[in-house]
Amino acid sequence: MTSATHRRIVARRSPIHGNGVFATRAIPGGEEVIEYKGRLLTHAEADELYGDGGETGHTFLFTLNDDYIIDANQHGNSARWINHSCAPNCRALVAESASGDPRRDKVVIETIRAIRPGEELTYDYGIVLEVPHTARLKKRWACLCGSPRCSGTLLKPKR
Repeated sequence: MTSATHRRIVARRSPIHGNGVFATRAIPGGEEVIEYKGRLLTHAEADELYGDGGETGHTFLFTLNDDYIIDANQHGNSARWINHSCAPNCRALVAESASGDPRRDKVVIETIRAIRPGEELTYDYGIVLEVPHTARLKKRWACLCGSPRCSGTLLKPKR
């Protein structure tokens, strides 16, 4: 993370959930804010470490591609504290490596509109679990964003 990134954002307690990431100055729309960093795991390694992820309702795992997951529990940066919102002001983009090596793909968080100083950065997590979305599971993955457009859950329909 560059020192310019440090000046633009700060992680602190969030009214949405736990910690959050906030702009310390105005950030224009369409600008890359931070890369989502962590240890690279295969899907099998992530399953072995954390199970299917459906039971905790909390994760710092980010699916990078068909081969790998980024585990921000290990060697993660402040991007892991960016909260979900049903009305996000940022989006997460997977940037494929120019060499075609899936190990070199990365996730960047980019603003989708201008961000005001003091505003919390959010993106739609788009979590898809391949298990049945029971009432208990939806409650465990409840959304706390407070948006008028809130769906009530971080879970998205299965593809």
